[in-house]
Amino acid sequence: MHLSERISDDYKKALKSGDKDRVSILRMVKAAVKNREIEKRAPLLDDEISGILRSYVKRAHESIEQFSKAGRTDLVEKEKKELAIIQSYLPQQITEDEIRIIIKDAINETGAAGTKDLGKVMKAVMSKTKGLADGKLVNNLVKEMLETTNAA
Repeated sequence: MHLSERISDDYKKALKSGDKDRVSILRMVKAAVKNREIEKRAPLLDDEISGILRSYVKRAHESIEQFSKAGRTDLVEKEKKELAIIQSYLPQQITEDEIRIIIKDAINETGAAGTKDLGKVMKAVMSKTKGLADGKLVNNLVKEMLETTNAA
């Protein structure tokens, strides 16, 4: 089943069951997908829909961070619920340890010698982790590992 079909089916189920939160979120996702399809003038592939979902995940993380700083626990909980629903449509994220292994391999492959080679390593790592790892986390881990490589 394609991701768009799964989202539509879940939307219909949520409407029937009266799950207002899920209906609201899935309606928003369906609208974003439809808008992108209109722009593209063709149906979206699953990886394109995943990209839309990842952008919502990124926004939700940023919102949670901002609401936490402002002490708005009610809005933090709302965003966390939305985040959980959206993430259920994305592939399982890889762990930090798995990312470190991929980074180590990329450093060896590219011959990176320090933080000046950050771009080369990021390009290699992101091609392997596309959609499976948060780019900000990967960037922080690459910097950390290149700094320790540089110091050694």
